[in-house]
Amino acid sequence: MRRGNRCSLHHPSRARSSSTSAYRPSGYDIRLSFTEYRMSEPDTHGGSTPVLAARGAMGGVLMGLANLVPGISGGTMLLAAGIYPRFIRAVAEISTFRFRVRSIVLLACVGFGAVAAIVTLAGTVKDLVVYHQWIMYSLFIGLTLGGVPLLWKMVKPADPTVVVASIVGILAMVALVVVHGSGGASDESVSATDGTAAMAMLLLAGVAGGAAMILPGLSGSYLLLVLGQYIVILGAIAAAADAASARDWAAAAVTLKVIVPVGVGVIVGIVGVSNVVKLCLDRFPRATLGFLLGLLLGAVVGLWPFQQPSQAVLQDAGDEVIVAASPTPLRLAGALGLAGLGLAASMAVSRLGGEAEGPDGR
Repeated sequence: MRRGNRCSLHHPSRARSSSTSAYRPSGYDIRLSFTEYRMSEPDTHGGSTPVLAARGAMGGVLMGLANLVPGISGGTMLLAAGIYPRFIRAVAEISTFRFRVRSIVLLACVGFGAVAAIVTLAGTVKDLVVYHQWIMYSLFIGLTLGGVPLLWKMVKPADPTVVVASIVGILAMVALVVVHGSGGASDESVSATDGTAAMAMLLLAGVAGGAAMILPGLSGSYLLLVLGQYIVILGAIAAAADAASARDWAAAAVTLKVIVPVGVGVIVGIVGVSNVVKLCLDRFPRATLGFLLGLLLGAVVGLWPFQQPSQAVLQDAGDEVIVAASPTPLRLAGALGLAGLGLAASMAVSRLGGEAEGPDGR
């Protein structure tokens, strides 16, 4: 009997195949933890690597677009694309020097998609939000809701923990919308600065923006508005793209005084928040996923297409923006159609790879 005990403790593989495998000595617990068990499995969940890469690239593009629009959350778009838990875990793994091929592929695809969207569309998206807000917000409503079925598959059945966490998430999003709509940012805080903003402020803006990229429901662009860096940063990105296309490297180098500190801050924010969210997913998976589901549902409240643009957007556009107090029937029908288009696109992306990922992102 003692030999059987030693076998079960020191040779678990042989113990499982022996006739005494059902015996568990009192005082010992040789069961693997959930995390250890999952880490020992092959990393094959979430579809093949090409499928994961496609979902990552699409999620990156959506996140990049969202980070250009005040009030839209990049983290919400990662949820909609169905890669949020895996993205969080991949960032946490890389930051602790644990390298998986699929994690590296996912981060590369998300990063490439986000950077490509931001660099190529910074000026265009800014103009669309200013002059055609109802079109953009209608699309984002559909894109956001398209991620709900996938997240629901990850969290069901709805036990009390999930229900309470979801309600808290919805209320948190509604509170953010109320604060955004009532308080806003002062004219002084959101106006563009003369020359290059101080490096410390740009670094802080990058950290805030990076954290907001990870937290669903929190808009990085809105935080940049509050910090007074939205116009400065988007202007620098657009200027860098124009200078690069014209091969004016001297002009492009000037923009690096803004882009580099912001980029460093973004990396710090993403890594820090990702590790915190990973810890929550590991220790409280159902509560965390329920809270994220609530944030995703509550995000729709802030995306009403016919709301008044933020003060900073109105300031930037001058008198050219027409604020619709109530939608016309034609615009309402158009908004519904655009929302349906976004919903279909988001659900198509979410369904790539078949089954939803588990709470641990695998």
